[in-house]
Amino acid sequence: MISNIKKLASEVAPKVQAWRHHIHANPELSFQEFNTCEFVSKQLLEMEIPHQKGVAGTGVVGLIEGKNPSSKTIALRGDMDALPIVEKNDVPYKSLNHGVMHACGHDVHTSSLLGASWILNQIKDQFEGTIKLIFQPGEEKVPGGASLLIKEGVLKNPAPQSIIGQHVMPLLPVGKVGFREGLYMASADEIYLTIHGKGGHGAMPHYAIDVVAIGAQVITALQQVVSRSADPKIPSVLSFGTVQAHGATNVLPNSIYLEGTFRTMDEGWRSMAHEKISQIVHGICGAFGAKADLEIRRGYPFLFNDPELTSQMKENAISYLGDENVVDLDIWMAAEDFSYYTQEMPGCFYRLGTRNEEKGITSGVHTPTFDIDEDALEIGCGLLAWLAFNGLIHK
Repeated sequence: MISNIKKLASEVAPKVQAWRHHIHANPELSFQEFNTCEFVSKQLLEMEIPHQKGVAGTGVVGLIEGKNPSSKTIALRGDMDALPIVEKNDVPYKSLNHGVMHACGHDVHTSSLLGASWILNQIKDQFEGTIKLIFQPGEEKVPGGASLLIKEGVLKNPAPQSIIGQHVMPLLPVGKVGFREGLYMASADEIYLTIHGKGGHGAMPHYAIDVVAIGAQVITALQQVVSRSADPKIPSVLSFGTVQAHGATNVLPNSIYLEGTFRTMDEGWRSMAHEKISQIVHGICGAFGAKADLEIRRGYPFLFNDPELTSQMKENAISYLGDENVVDLDIWMAAEDFSYYTQEMPGCFYRLGTRNEEKGITSGVHTPTFDIDEDALEIGCGLLAWLAFNGLIHK
């Protein structure tokens, strides 16, 4: 079967590339993937794969039924949304939607899942069970399309026993894939803080409540949430990326605005950290006579790869690509809403190598020059199909 799937992957690879080019050239932001939804639906119709479109607004969910379809179900997920980034690549498939770009590889995920769907549909008489295809909107934006799909019943009728997700990784050379059992990615919460004080002349700070100085104290003090309150064995990150104080060289502003992120891999500590952040912010601001408006917006939970399933998928990947092309991954403090699925069932979220230094393809995700070595597309669709096939036959 492995040689058959590789043959089919080679056969469908030109289509996968064409699909990827179309999606890349026509990116849509989170929960606005209306044209992408229609495009995916059109391809599934041509494959004669039954599906429902418009799930959670712009999602598409399909079913490939093998023999005895009720015996077992495995789900495959590919996300479809793009990012608000101006593309700087000079390629024929460059984004036509100025200011929006597939800079995180979701065009690869969607086209690879379409390719895997085509392969699996060709061999559906050779496996028992059902493969659920989840083309998901809104991975890049809280509350995350995964959470909305789950609320709409994507994990029911039929209910998958496990789920597999694939994501590009520009740190890995093309031809390689990576797996990690257990804790893999962090939860991600957003911090929005406005400190209100009293503006004044920079030469007369004693008449003002200096929110810039207070904000600096807050940022510095909050670093102790991680360095002194967190268990050192629990990965944690607290960072601020936005500080806005509209004063001048001699003007102290009335308020300062900050945005940041808190990430960790333990739900109990996550809640405790929220409380400590609030205590520190309000304590410091109160001590200096300022007022704080603080919002901690809870984002995605941490991502846990089921050890048994992930070990099984890693062995299947070795059989497909060879031991030298399957690597072990370290923890990754970025976040992924695939984590919502792994809270509900065993899941495996793995990485697809897309880097090629000889071709100059080295840019990271979420950058305006991100691209992939498209040799990854044949690997992506073929391996995904192979993993799904083995997920059904494994007891």
